[in-house]
Amino acid sequence: MEFTIRQAEEKDMAQVLELIQELADFEKEPDAVEVTIEDLKRDGFGAQPLFKCLVAELNNKIEGMALFYNRYSTWKGKTIHLEDLVVRQDKRGTGIGSALFAEVIKYGHKLGVKRIEWVVLDWNTPAVKFYEKNGALILRDWDTVQLDEQGIKNFIANTN
Repeated sequence: MEFTIRQAEEKDMAQVLELIQELADFEKEPDAVEVTIEDLKRDGFGAQPLFKCLVAELNNKIEGMALFYNRYSTWKGKTIHLEDLVVRQDKRGTGIGSALFAEVIKYGHKLGVKRIEWVVLDWNTPAVKFYEKNGALILRDWDTVQLDEQGIKNFIANTN
């Protein structure tokens, strides 16, 4: 199987959104995706892009993607956050995910980042094993904390 890894282009965002939805379905959150193709185009390809995206293309179809962005750690300095690495279900096990992962790591190394980080669901055993096999540390004593849109609105309403 011969696929190509390349920088995503604005015209790829419809297929990238399909992959995002496929991941949400896999993670048992099918109704959680709110981002639109227009959001992805604006936020990834505007005057100040908020993310970078690599895609894996096979026979003119995007079969996988890695979306990531710069962060800053007060302990480490420059870091990258890998938001999503997704391969279409029927193409998993073909090396596409490994190739995308490797390109993100190479990109981070080239930038001189001190850390590349992401989250993984604890029940996603294949992903956990893949990351551990590739030298990643799974920090099990840290919990992810979020304020969702409603939480932000509630906070603002309660502080005024």
